[in-house]
Amino acid sequence: MNKQIIRQRSIVSDDYVEVADDAELPVSGKVIVSLARWNAHHEGLLIRFESVGVRIASDKLPKDIHELGSLALVAIEFPRFSDGRGYSIARLLRREAFQGEIRAVGWVLRDNLLYMERCGIDAYDLLPGKSLESAVQAFGELDVVYQATVPDPRPLYRRR
Repeated sequence: MNKQIIRQRSIVSDDYVEVADDAELPVSGKVIVSLARWNAHHEGLLIRFESVGVRIASDKLPKDIHELGSLALVAIEFPRFSDGRGYSIARLLRREAFQGEIRAVGWVLRDNLLYMERCGIDAYDLLPGKSLESAVQAFGELDVVYQATVPDPRPLYRRR
């Protein structure tokens, strides 16, 4: 059974395979590789795979990713609950006009999903053992936000 994630507020099977640096690449398909592997071999990866994603640490910036526009996915690591750098990275990626999927991985909890979405993250790989069904419900818990967000860049006073 494939691992399940949340994408665009729905529970779906993950169609990507994450490949460690010391592991052999699959023959084809959709892969997520490390930033180091991507930066070293991006031309070959783009030729070999139908879709390529890169996993980045929360201390990396969009400028650290070679050929950002060629990627279908950027997976941002959230190493612990108190580390909010991934939110900033997602906003920066959207400001750079990155149109692909931005996925939160690592310390991803139900209570953070709506805030992550507001920063431009649109897919979530929750911690093992966390209920995906319950997490999807979190998106409907707040229906009014005052600030501008990535999904709706107008502040509340402009939306009225």
